[in-house]
Amino acid sequence: MFSIRLGVPEMEALWAELSSKAKMGMLGKNEEKLYKKMGKAMSLLSNNPKHPGLHSHGIEALSRRYGQKVWQSYLENKKSGAGRMYWVYGPEQNEITIIGLEPHPEDKKSSGYEKIRLSATGQKEA
Repeated sequence: MFSIRLGVPEMEALWAELSSKAKMGMLGKNEEKLYKKMGKAMSLLSNNPKHPGLHSHGIEALSRRYGQKVWQSYLENKKSGAGRMYWVYGPEQNEITIIGLEPHPEDKKSSGYEKIRLSATGQKEA
């Protein structure tokens, strides 16, 4: 079992906003869909990062850019611009940090991943 952390500042801020709106019953239709998909994906990741429904796999282009292995998991599939969650193991043992949430790049080559924004893990510098 893994603890889920949220990258800073983007992922942490996004989840805080969605959670707050959900508690107040103020989520828009698209926000509600995203909130449910993110919540389900984080739950599956926490229990088993290799869960078949996530289709988790490493992304070499992002791993090179980020300096550690970056994984991609599906929020949805079989639709244009399907949502993808990007994550890394750590920074501590038994932790996963969500560092990005973007539509799947339409450009299938590694250059399509250049546009993806990634958050920091929030790991303290040594």
